[in-house]
Amino acid sequence: MCVCESERDREKCSSKLAINICVNLAYFMDVVIGVLLLVFASSSSPILTCGIDEHYFDVINYGATGDGCTDDSQAFVEAWDAACSSSLQSATLYVPPETIFLVHPLIFHGPCNPTIINFSILGTMIAPESPSSWDERDASQWMAFTNIDGLNIDGYGYGVVDGRGKTWWDQSCRYHPLLENCTTLAPTAWKFLGCNDSSVRNVKFINSAQTHMLVKGCNDFIIENVIIESPENSPNTDGIHIQSSHHLLITNSTIACGDDCISIGDYISDMEISKIQCGPGHGISIGSLGRGGNYVQVENIQISNAIFNGTTNGARIKTWQVGRGYVRRVTFEKLVLHNVKNPIIIDQNYCNIRGACQEQESGVEISNIVYREIQGTSASKIAINLNCSNWVPCYGIWMESIELTSAIAGKQVTANCSNASGREQGTLPGPCLRQY
Repeated sequence: MCVCESERDREKCSSKLAINICVNLAYFMDVVIGVLLLVFASSSSPILTCGIDEHYFDVINYGATGDGCTDDSQAFVEAWDAACSSSLQSATLYVPPETIFLVHPLIFHGPCNPTIINFSILGTMIAPESPSSWDERDASQWMAFTNIDGLNIDGYGYGVVDGRGKTWWDQSCRYHPLLENCTTLAPTAWKFLGCNDSSVRNVKFINSAQTHMLVKGCNDFIIENVIIESPENSPNTDGIHIQSSHHLLITNSTIACGDDCISIGDYISDMEISKIQCGPGHGISIGSLGRGGNYVQVENIQISNAIFNGTTNGARIKTWQVGRGYVRRVTFEKLVLHNVKNPIIIDQNYCNIRGACQEQESGVEISNIVYREIQGTSASKIAINLNCSNWVPCYGIWMESIELTSAIAGKQVTANCSNASGREQGTLPGPCLRQY
């Protein structure tokens, strides 16, 4: 029963009621068709070829209470196992609205029998508050989805995933280095490991202990219309981190967090990021890459139509001096930046102690990078800062239609380009690239 105090609430309640009616209707149709199948089992009736190809596995039916206090983890495991092992073409694990489910650390395992497996979240899933719940468990994750193809997660604008990370932040070594037994590792809210042809849509993530969403080893993955929120001072709470994945789309999303809104790791190709609102946070970053001297492979990345509000960085590429390999064919375009500390930045000389490391003769090659139609204000004097390696210079840089001014009235901004070559057209501040 919905209690509505405003027109907006009534609309929301009506939507929830409509979804519940649809789900209940699906159950009813299953029963009706099941009876008809029995009646016509010995006949050649056409109904035998017209069954329902989607079935709902409601966590309530597997013992979940949804009261926000009882541990409902086992119900989620059993509902998932039933859906994953079913012989249906399409199966749906269903988390009903107006419920709060306490879920302890768990893994949703694949592969699954259905070609399509849906995870419909209309309620709220919350993590345990105490870090002790991770004793003897993998402290790097809260929930993980592994080796599942055709996974489609949808919150329909109602689903919430709450990491309740404050107790982890309060014992983080980053902010409390003198605290006895401080922790450097905290759970990522959701991990997707080896999930292909999959998607996450219309879900709200809040207050993850560390990264909100990790996508690793996945191909053809879509993240659309998600909201991610955690405090600006929450440590290492990246919005979305991508690693070792190909053919990805992140779009129509709003991210406010304590680290990168979106961070792009190693071994990434064919990725599009568009229509993102970022801030607070550290911006959209490629890297850091090459730590430990590994061979980097990042290419064909397009970032467009993004708005940055009060972030540390805007468009950033960051590589370690000791790294090898390449970052190439990256486009940043149609970006709007408001009071951003480093609107455009490449740091090819990253090391443990900023500015105190001896320059190495190695480096990750950065080439064919496009900055186009970027405007806004810089919170620092240097609005464009390309700090490239003397040994492995950046080349093929193209800057076009850029207008960056100071966020402080009466102040001027500058551009700094070290060991970077390319072409510029209509760039302010500039020019600074070495022409070729």
